[in-house]
Amino acid sequence: MRIFDPHIHMTSRTTDDYEAMHAAGVRAVVEPAFWLGQPRTSPASFRDYFDSLLGWEPYRAAQYGITHHCTLALNPKEANDPRCTPVLEELPRYLVKDQVVAVGEIGYDAMTPAEDTALAVQLQLAADHGLPALVHTPHRDKAAGLRRTLDVVRESALAPDRVLVDHLNETTVRRAKDSGCWLGFSVYPDTKMDERRMVEILRAYGTERVLVNSAADWGRSDPLGPRRVGDLMLAEGFGEDDVDRVLWRNPVAFYGRSGRLVLDVPETAATHEGNSVLRGELRDDGLRPDRDGEHRGGVPVPEG
Repeated sequence: MRIFDPHIHMTSRTTDDYEAMHAAGVRAVVEPAFWLGQPRTSPASFRDYFDSLLGWEPYRAAQYGITHHCTLALNPKEANDPRCTPVLEELPRYLVKDQVVAVGEIGYDAMTPAEDTALAVQLQLAADHGLPALVHTPHRDKAAGLRRTLDVVRESALAPDRVLVDHLNETTVRRAKDSGCWLGFSVYPDTKMDERRMVEILRAYGTERVLVNSAADWGRSDPLGPRRVGDLMLAEGFGEDDVDRVLWRNPVAFYGRSGRLVLDVPETAATHEGNSVLRGELRDDGLRPDRDGEHRGGVPVPEG
């Protein structure tokens, strides 16, 4: 079983998770930019975070045989903080990066006017950059949030078939399906879906344009949620082709619309006695940096 998790926050996870995911069949992930739990207070915090999603996290994933792409955006929750909204002006220089396969997570949290503005602006950015969009539906008032989301999508320059509406459930799936958008479901304990409910939705609505993700993050979550859905699908009479469509071909088809999706795992090499973290790297002047990254009375390193 090959698995593409189209929405997982690996920044919040450990390397043990990467190992377990690979053993379960995960070979590709997309990590959307999201709220880290602690409110950020300036655009500089976002820049560092975006740089990590573009650099360090793909490298870390590749060590465990998994390709890593990301989606970048100002998330709905922090769109309400005027200290963070300048991020909207900085996004264009990040949205041209090869690893970015969509604009997201965008959408609604509390359905405020500030969130209206951020959603509309970022849908336009997606259209301007030829990217699809990953839209987060709110945890509260989900049905009302979906209606409002779809209204903004219809008013935007982005076609519905380039929009993935995520965190759907039984109360929102029909309206989302009728809109022409792609359908995202998060198998996440307590607050979203479980695998049995997910399989019943697949039985009722089919597998077309459906993406199943773990949305695993710093909360109580499980990066193996998609695997559990695949196993239960097979146990409940779905065929292997159905499983492959939901867990692999559908996310490939959606994010492939970016023109940037590369599924070959890049090669990585250990750099210090099997440790992946760069240590003891030489400065241009031939001195080794000390632990603070500076050299204070360093000694030149002999050649050879």
